[in-house]
Amino acid sequence: MNTVLILGGTFDPVHNAHLRTASDVAELLGVEQIRLLPCGEPAHREQPAATTAQRLAMLQCAVHEQPRFVIDTQELARNGPSYMVDTAANLRRELGAECCICLMMGMDAFLGLPAWHEWSKIPELINLVVVERPGWQGALKQQRALQQLLEQRQVSTVEALLAAPAGKIWMVKVSQLPLSATQIRNMISAGESPQGLLPESVLALIREQKIYQN
Repeated sequence: MNTVLILGGTFDPVHNAHLRTASDVAELLGVEQIRLLPCGEPAHREQPAATTAQRLAMLQCAVHEQPRFVIDTQELARNGPSYMVDTAANLRRELGAECCICLMMGMDAFLGLPAWHEWSKIPELINLVVVERPGWQGALKQQRALQQLLEQRQVSTVEALLAAPAGKIWMVKVSQLPLSATQIRNMISAGESPQGLLPESVLALIREQKIYQN
């Protein structure tokens, strides 16, 4: 069964933690293709600081020599808010009923899943790969809907995840770099250099276009 790993986000800007974590998860899954899915108009968070064109250009710079990464621009082309349920349905139509589609997300995103538009339909269309963080079990205690979802759909092995085109949830532990896009934006705004936190080509573009500089 063909498998595709999806990583969505505003990528404002894309940084080394995005690329490293996605690569590590892809290695565990044996996945050949990682689709980076830049969000157009976020429905559940603040709007990006960089323009759509700038965020796409930064992504292109970051992965232009990494053929495993493919940029999927469908949400950028969509009018109105970017809803994952719509994207998941599009991916299923494009890739076919048998393709194992795995959406990678951080634990904070997973804990916020019940606030997403038509969220309960998403696991019917794709699999979820949730990157664990310490203490997540405690945070889950207040989320009855997610507890029920895990009871119904959680699997404990890669083999069980990859055997299903959709409908499964796998919690994965990988080393995560302690950095965020907000941290990088704040550093640049304050006149500090985020050297080493994002690809050099992305940093060069940010400096050239004076992105995030007040």
